[in-house]
Amino acid sequence: MEMAARFEQVSEHQFLNDWTKAMGGDGQAAKAVYASLRIPERATAGSAGYDFFAPVDFTLLPGCSVRLPTGIRVKIREGWLLAIFPRSGLGFKYRLQLDNTVGIVDSDYYGADNEGHIQIQMTNCNPDKPLSVKAGEGFAQGIFLPFGLAEGDAADGMRHGGFGSTTPRE
Repeated sequence: MEMAARFEQVSEHQFLNDWTKAMGGDGQAAKAVYASLRIPERATAGSAGYDFFAPVDFTLLPGCSVRLPTGIRVKIREGWLLAIFPRSGLGFKYRLQLDNTVGIVDSDYYGADNEGHIQIQMTNCNPDKPLSVKAGEGFAQGIFLPFGLAEGDAADGMRHGGFGSTTPRE
């Protein structure tokens, strides 16, 4: 099996900055969350997906959303990407959906100004059931995929920012 990437934690400084923006709270609590972060891992030898673990307990009421800074970044070999999806069981039972439908992490995101910090925003689309996830439980999964290029491709731009940073601006 070809190794496509390596997961790492972002710096504590980057995590605290992103955590405070997304979740609020004080720096001491965020430091404790940072210290307990888990690197994504596969559950079985046959699993395609690397589970992303909840950094804190959270409950999503029906129709509500949350943005979770994971504290994780990934160094991906050129020609590969990381696709992020909700865990299958959560999608089935709660209609949990990522707000961007599928998260795509490009290989050059690792060097972005935000250190390539993977943040996952999701919504409980179930009309009746609240979704509760405990700290340390898997809530999303990432799958590495190879990709190809079209003939005549001449992309030469450089990434600087995070979400949506490759979208041209007017």
